[in-house]
Amino acid sequence: MVKHTEMSTPPRWHALVGGGLFNIALGSYYAWSVFVAPLQAEFHWTRLQATSVASIEMVMLAVMYNVAGLLIDRLGARAIAVIGGLCFSFGMMLASFSQNLLELYLSGGLLLGLGLGFGYLPPLSVGFKWYPEARGLVGGLAVGIFAAGSGIVGPLAGGFKPFGWGGLISIMGWRHTFQLLGAVYFAFTMLGSYWLKDPPEHFVPPVAPARTAATKVSSVNLTTARMMRLPSFWILWIAYVFGCIAGTMTISQVAPFATAALGAATAAFAIPVGAAGSALGRFFSGWISDHLGRVVTLRVILVVSMIAAPALYLFQSGAAAFFILLFLVYYGYGTQLSVYTALAGDFYGPKHSAKNYGVLLLAWGTAGIFGPILGGFVFDTYKSYEYAFYAAAAASLVSLALLGIARAPTEAQIEEIAISPRTPVLLAE
Repeated sequence: MVKHTEMSTPPRWHALVGGGLFNIALGSYYAWSVFVAPLQAEFHWTRLQATSVASIEMVMLAVMYNVAGLLIDRLGARAIAVIGGLCFSFGMMLASFSQNLLELYLSGGLLLGLGLGFGYLPPLSVGFKWYPEARGLVGGLAVGIFAAGSGIVGPLAGGFKPFGWGGLISIMGWRHTFQLLGAVYFAFTMLGSYWLKDPPEHFVPPVAPARTAATKVSSVNLTTARMMRLPSFWILWIAYVFGCIAGTMTISQVAPFATAALGAATAAFAIPVGAAGSALGRFFSGWISDHLGRVVTLRVILVVSMIAAPALYLFQSGAAAFFILLFLVYYGYGTQLSVYTALAGDFYGPKHSAKNYGVLLLAWGTAGIFGPILGGFVFDTYKSYEYAFYAAAAASLVSLALLGIARAPTEAQIEEIAISPRTPVLLAE
């Protein structure tokens, strides 16, 4: 019988490549704002109506991620990925036939969002199993590529005028652009699904490097039910909601906001710059948090976001300042999606971290409701985004205050919920 060691570790590249293909497709939903103007021009919808699709997608991602988490052990990662890819690509295709707002919400919002939720989990789940010794790196890479998808699709669909590219929308219209993208997404997600398979039972990964003192992982693995009874969880949950509002608001409005501020040609850089900021925030800050600590990293980035959000509005007329500040807003947003993923495992144990983060991800979905609604409502009311950016800064301040009191659960708190009769027996460790 062959003994599996580091030297005999089977090839693992397919987990990263498959997840990468999947996340490039799924992450393109961050580029939704490039479709806002053509939709408003054809249907005369308000800014809030046109951008609310992004809210539906975010909520569906957060909710269906949890549903996928309940099914993935039973159906397998590959089956969950196939379901996610089919719903996402066909949601895009069906959206191209929309004749009213309800049809767009059902196809481009609910169905596409269902695909997002199912598709978001397998790259992380499979990647963590193949690379348990590099969870931070794998997680940052996965969500980083997810964020980078919009940097490709945004200019492709909306145009990149500095290079003389008018965009698919200007060439074939938004409907045929949806159809073409849907076909590409189908190819990417189906190929990615083929490579998203769990390691065999006999798989033995390389030995993980020792952790730094800054990242202390709980030795107690709490189930989701027990985690939700801890005060620390709800502090993190609410902090996550308020911390992401600046990012979700800006993402949903960035194309029309940048166009009004800088003109169409210069505004073409907005989505790629934002995608770069979000991707680097997810990857680089995840690495930084391994050394400085998760909560410290979040606190620092919230201070940056609190300053950058209103400054982005105040200095919008200068291209250099606009793109630097936009990068910082997106960087702060991306940081939170990366660091909170790791923080769930640090605070409540790694065993149930995927499911536990799923409940925490609902906070991000909640921010996905309030952020776009905030931006769309403020613009429709005042024909300006000024108060929206000020409100986003205030939300970051609230998140910062909450993280100022965030602490890992104490042994006494864990012992209290462990012996409490309110904890269902079926959810025991």
